[in-house]
Amino acid sequence: MLVWLWRIGRAVIDPVLFGIARILLMPSYPRPPRFRFGRCLILAGLLALAPIGTQAGEGQSSGQGNAPDEVDSENLFGFTEGTDVGKKGEQDLIVDTIVRFSKRRAGPGASGYAAAQPVISYQYDPTDNLSIEPGLYFDTRDSRNIAGVPDKAFATFNGGSLEVKYQFFKRTDERPFSLSVQAEPQYARITPVEGQGADVFSVDTRLMADVRLVPDKLWAGFNLIYDPSVAHLKGSGEVDRTSTLTVSGTLMTQIAQGVFIGPEIRYFRAYDGSFLNRFLGRAGFAGPVLHYQVKEKAFLTLAYATQVFGHDRDPEFTDRAFYLNQAPRHAVRVRFGLVF
Repeated sequence: MLVWLWRIGRAVIDPVLFGIARILLMPSYPRPPRFRFGRCLILAGLLALAPIGTQAGEGQSSGQGNAPDEVDSENLFGFTEGTDVGKKGEQDLIVDTIVRFSKRRAGPGASGYAAAQPVISYQYDPTDNLSIEPGLYFDTRDSRNIAGVPDKAFATFNGGSLEVKYQFFKRTDERPFSLSVQAEPQYARITPVEGQGADVFSVDTRLMADVRLVPDKLWAGFNLIYDPSVAHLKGSGEVDRTSTLTVSGTLMTQIAQGVFIGPEIRYFRAYDGSFLNRFLGRAGFAGPVLHYQVKEKAFLTLAYATQVFGHDRDPEFTDRAFYLNQAPRHAVRVRFGLVF
């Protein structure tokens, strides 16, 4: 019976995977062959998840144990989020900072761009499968002589968010993978790229999956992220509607007790309109991740990503190698948390 349930699950999941593949490979404009390489890597990772799920399902009839995975994947990865939710009643205090730097120069002379968005959040797990995490956002930036970005330097309180996450099932020996969904409504006082005053409303929505490939040794994570945004610019009263679609994947291996390292890739697409209406540009990122777990009560995650390819639909920049309108050239993420 369980084997048949997994076969039915495959029949549902496979069309979804191939639908995502169609989005990734759909030629919205002529492009050189080298730009398809990053998409092919992501596609290969997506398709690899399907047979893993089937093998896990068939293994349920072989009498394997049902011990839960001892590694918490929630903060294991870098820019990719893990599926895990803590135990019922568990609480976390998290400081999460993403720094984006280096964008296209507007003209001759010195230029520079750096923007950091620290987030301080408190997470509470009312059940073993549900977490609620309100957070406070801050913003500090310094930009000069950057195309499409006004020269300014400041630091300010930026807004808040409420993250709600639900994990459908835990990883076990019988079923070494997990699946979660997450929605995070956000309000910000300034636009994320230009740093202009505005009322910005967005909803970061994620489908998350991860799998334990080798017990106590190797884990893989995958995210599909849809993030629509509406910004009411102060002063002019203009309304700017945008949306992004991101696919990310990572592999993490444990090299020592509580120490994990691995590579991570992300594919990012930006659109005009809240519902992926008009394609603006794309970018591919790659970089390393380091995670250190301190006796189940604290953790530190470091991740770096650099843009390895990209394309901008703006006629002024269409012949350039990278997409630097909404995406940076480099990004760093530092996340620290305490569990109590």
